Amino acid sequence: MSGAPKFTTLGCRLNAYETEAMKELSRQAGLENAVVVNTCAVTAEAVRKARQEIRKLRRENPDAPIIVTGCAAQTEPETFAAMSEVTQVIGNSEKMRPETWQRMAKGPDFIGTTEKVLVDDIMSVTETASHLIDGFGTRSRAYVQVQNGCDHRCTFCIIPYGRGNSRSVPAGVVVDQIKRLVDKGYNEVVLTGVDLTSWGADLPATPKLGDLVMRILKLVPDLPRLRISSIDSIEVDENLMQAIATEPRLMPHLHLSLQHGDDMILKRMKRRHLRDDAIRFAEEARKLRPEMTFGADIIAGFPTETEAHFENSLKLVTECDLTWLHVFPYSKREGTPAAKIPNQVNGNVIKDRAARLRAAGDAQVEKHLAAQVGQTHRILMENPHMGRTEQFTEVSFAAPRTEGALLTATITGVSGGQLTT
Repeated sequence: MSGAPKFTTLGCRLNAYETEAMKELSRQAGLENAVVVNTCAVTAEAVRKARQEIRKLRRENPDAPIIVTGCAAQTEPETFAAMSEVTQVIGNSEKMRPETWQRMAKGPDFIGTTEKVLVDDIMSVTETASHLIDGFGTRSRAYVQVQNGCDHRCTFCIIPYGRGNSRSVPAGVVVDQIKRLVDKGYNEVVLTGVDLTSWGADLPATPKLGDLVMRILKLVPDLPRLRISSIDSIEVDENLMQAIATEPRLMPHLHLSLQHGDDMILKRMKRRHLRDDAIRFAEEARKLRPEMTFGADIIAGFPTETEAHFENSLKLVTECDLTWLHVFPYSKREGTPAAKIPNQVNGNVIKDRAARLRAAGDAQVEKHLAAQVGQTHRILMENPHMGRTEQFTEVSFAAPRTEGALLTATITGVSGGQLTT
């Protein structure tokens, strides 16, 4: 192997975004002949997959230095340093610094010779990534990181220890980047972060996410579509609700970090909302924007979860009228308070409950798709034969269309989980 480094990304959209930044940093530094693995730590399974991927990459690239970074490298540096396949372990803060890549660009013989582990205390990091990527995503949709880290300490979650405390990108910087993206022809921008609704808490005058959304829509009038990724509904501010009600360019699709539908389990998770809060938010958002659709994260089998607790999660799917479910079977994560809770749920029970949640989600998708037949939608083409409605529903086209184009079409049917025209 020779030439530009080979990058492998595991985990979330934010990791994929940061991989793009690392590619640029490594290019500027002149790093060659290396393999970089950007890991995820969200579950124990994610860490296992990272180790498996590293071993596979070593077999495929026997002579190249392997550099491991990302959340798993941040939370478990010793795990990866102990692997004979790994040459260097760098933390989440270090991976975004030009000097890290300049140091490694001195040559494969230099990487890992002084310190195998370069991982600082992520809790001491106060700045956001300074490297904004103009155009990461597809040619139709760009992702903009506006926030990193999390100040909350949910008992099941290791991510704050991988990402640090919440840090926000100033609104002016975000607006300038989105203007550049629109000038490049992007028709949709997605705001991303680890805890998006905490945006602004560390900035002067402590603005809210709704303030940022309103500012973007006002100052970038040529942006056709603005989308926000996962939010914590209990932290939604008045301006965001106002934007939902009055701004058609803000897409009617919100992904909610709900995690569970039972109040006792929510308290044990150390969440900041109760089930009625989730139901009330969904009702209010739909009242303001009737076409609003919701995605949601839900965990099955959290420690102490009884069948009655689980039934409350199952009922929440229809009570909030959720459409796009991300179901997570609970997995014990060492280093989190939940791992120490007695009464861990049996693995087969967890698997069964996750399957039942997914089945409920599938039924909701079918209902949503059927309701779109005969409706006319504005669709953003992601590739020549597939686009998405404002509610993020896939639409297939028999005849090729221009990638990145916005077009209007009437839905005539449903096939293979997609709308058809």
